[in-house]
Amino acid sequence: MRPRLPDVRDAYRRSGVDVAAGDRAVQLMRDAVASTRRGDAPDLAGGLGGFGGAFAIPSGYREPVLIGSTDGVGTKSAIAVALQRFDTIGFDLVAMCADDVVCAGAEPVAFLDYVAVGRLDPLGVAELVGSVAAGCRDAGCTLIGGETAEHPGLMPEDAFDLAGACIGVVERTALIDGRTIEAGDAIVGLRSSGLHANGFSLVRALIAEWDLDLGRPYQEQLRRSLGDRERDAVVQAEPEHVLATLGEVLLTPTRIYARGMLAARDRLRADGHDLRGVAHITGGGLPGNVPRPLPDGLGARLDPERWAMPPVMRLLGALGGIEDDELRATFNGGIGMTAVVAPGAVPSAMVAFRAQGFDPLLIGEVVPADGLDGRYVEGPLELLQ
Repeated sequence: MRPRLPDVRDAYRRSGVDVAAGDRAVQLMRDAVASTRRGDAPDLAGGLGGFGGAFAIPSGYREPVLIGSTDGVGTKSAIAVALQRFDTIGFDLVAMCADDVVCAGAEPVAFLDYVAVGRLDPLGVAELVGSVAAGCRDAGCTLIGGETAEHPGLMPEDAFDLAGACIGVVERTALIDGRTIEAGDAIVGLRSSGLHANGFSLVRALIAEWDLDLGRPYQEQLRRSLGDRERDAVVQAEPEHVLATLGEVLLTPTRIYARGMLAARDRLRADGHDLRGVAHITGGGLPGNVPRPLPDGLGARLDPERWAMPPVMRLLGALGGIEDDELRATFNGGIGMTAVVAPGAVPSAMVAFRAQGFDPLLIGEVVPADGLDGRYVEGPLELLQ
């Protein structure tokens, strides 16, 4: 009698990889993924569970240019694990990628995600991917595929990492490439929703150093660290955080600017103007990102007195003894995106951004880069009043 061959799936499961759990996760996320299909997207081969995700370039483009970006959520994932909340972190992922392609003027059309886990919990992974799908719906792109990987022995069982890639399309003649930017142009800032998804290694280090309780009411933590005045300012400026815990504030999803930015640009162009450059404020903060769309020989002067530092960043500064300029170079300083426009376009830009629900602020100006360290300087504006 021939010996019975071992069940390969059982052997793999004993090694720490549960294929059946992965299959179950795919079934649980199916509806969320389907909800991201764009209205102009035809039925294409592939679909969830296929080997590749297919998408079509929307109609109406004469000379389409594809723009791609890839990113992750970094160690903000550790905050999600600590709170056991996975319904928002995918939103951060889409924002990190979709708002990068928008900087070139591209419309986000397709997204792919990658989820790595120590142990695959079908419900948890489905919740993660569901939050990615929610971000895709907000950005207007289809979640065309992804990968879920179980890494037993390499990652702790409750750990996960999340990465993704976004593909956008723009008409070649509508590319935003910074070529028309000149000294004297205005820099308009759009407020952030909080920390977004950068600087969390420092956040986590401060949590550990001060043994902070993520379940503590946010207002109480502000009072302990900053006093009653700052706590009262939160009630006035951030009513959405009045009843929040510290952990919930840290986990606040990154704002997705994509659709609003594109719509504001359309209105601006209808008024005879255009966006000359756009920057997404991510790792490196304001000094590391605001100058990126500027041509060689030009730099940015920002006046931090023109907007308020968010209380959560003031809190982190107090805990770490960090000055404001370093906070703006580590986090976003309260500004999630910047746009460069001609001085005469500022009034139209303000109207266009407000129409999309943004709170635009004139925060800076483009200046000659001679003598600037890293093409960035802070101080009162000199060319614009």
